[in-house]
Amino acid sequence: MKIVAVSCSPRQGKTTYQALEAALEAAEQVDGAVTTELLELAGREVKGCVACGKCREGLVCTHADGFMELVPTLADENLAGLIIGTPVYFGSVTSQCKAFLDRCVMLRRNGFLLRDLVGGALAVGGVRNGGQEYAMQIIHAAMLCHDMVVVSDGKPTAHFGAPLWSDSETGVSADDVGLETARNLGRRVAEVAVRLRGA
Repeated sequence: MKIVAVSCSPRQGKTTYQALEAALEAAEQVDGAVTTELLELAGREVKGCVACGKCREGLVCTHADGFMELVPTLADENLAGLIIGTPVYFGSVTSQCKAFLDRCVMLRRNGFLLRDLVGGALAVGGVRNGGQEYAMQIIHAAMLCHDMVVVSDGKPTAHFGAPLWSDSETGVSADDVGLETARNLGRRVAEVAVRLRGA
């Protein structure tokens, strides 16, 4: 079974990516059956949904863009968990994240392909209290529209997910608490996925 993380940062390999790496490393330690993959929106053009209805005809879209490259992974029957991470821009998700979430309507319209997948959210802010919780709740709202099983980072903290802050010089590497929540989130997503899939 696979746990996939999606970095919705416009910057390749930066703090959101690094935080998701920590989450996936922890997920892999839960069970030998768990494999992981980290996808980045950086470097891909992901246009916003225009509500044209084309995807009612199947896993197709008016936009032939970078999102369509992700569809085979997102529609894979081995996918058991999805962790979506975003930097916090003006107290909310990035435009890349919102476009990604909206375009995932294709998966809902074609048989609720994300239904019963375990979902987790991660957000990286420029300060400790920079809108991370709200950004994660936006991701949660989209996940609930897919009938996903949304989890926190588990005991003992049970946050909304993994809230991190990034120092301009050290990135997330200095945020020990935040990185722990990222690892806890990855572990929790994998644990619940294993229970649901009976691995």
